[in-house]
Amino acid sequence: MAYIAKDHNGTARGAVPTARLAQPATGVAGHLPGPGDPARSTPTAAHREATPTAGTGVGPQLSAPVRYLLAGIRLALGWIFLWAFLDKMFGLGHETTPARSWVNGGSPTKGFLGSAATGPFTGFYHSIAGGWLTDVLFMGALLAVGVALLLGVAMRLAAGAGALLTVMMWTAVLPPASNPFMDDHLVYAAVLVVLALLGAGHTLGLGARWAEITLVRRSAWLR
Repeated sequence: MAYIAKDHNGTARGAVPTARLAQPATGVAGHLPGPGDPARSTPTAAHREATPTAGTGVGPQLSAPVRYLLAGIRLALGWIFLWAFLDKMFGLGHETTPARSWVNGGSPTKGFLGSAATGPFTGFYHSIAGGWLTDVLFMGALLAVGVALLLGVAMRLAAGAGALLTVMMWTAVLPPASNPFMDDHLVYAAVLVVLALLGAGHTLGLGARWAEITLVRRSAWLR
């Protein structure tokens, strides 16, 4: 109850009307805010568009120059993987001669793992060099990662498989020839992970449409 002080004439001063204390907060012009009132604190359309969702990822929220730069890096890496597959498969003459191509009976892993492998894992790589399972897994990884990166789909799977493949290639040549510990394969692995985390498949790719597939929406690891 408010303290009321009276002057010598008996007039109350400093009193706060009870009705004013009990008056609820109002919106605009004394109107109580309702569900449709603009004064009500609701997310605006612009705010909703700026909020990332599970389906779209981070990519659409980046600035246009950054998105196109990431897309260019993604396409470049995708072509590196795909070209390695095509050259080893058909012997296009850049790194693999036609006689040593996979379609002509050559092995895409025997030459590198059988003779070029160095370091602490030499024995392991020599033991699997040229095996049919090694060849199938290696070529399948090159093709799958290359196509996924070029299309911008299954970026998390592509990044994981590509990073694993490049790290294994790094371990096959330890220590690196041009650096005490760093190697371009490790840089490739790191870039692949960054591309997946930033949703690089949404720009110049099919990442957005891929993310809307029911199975992909339910399984985050497929995005």
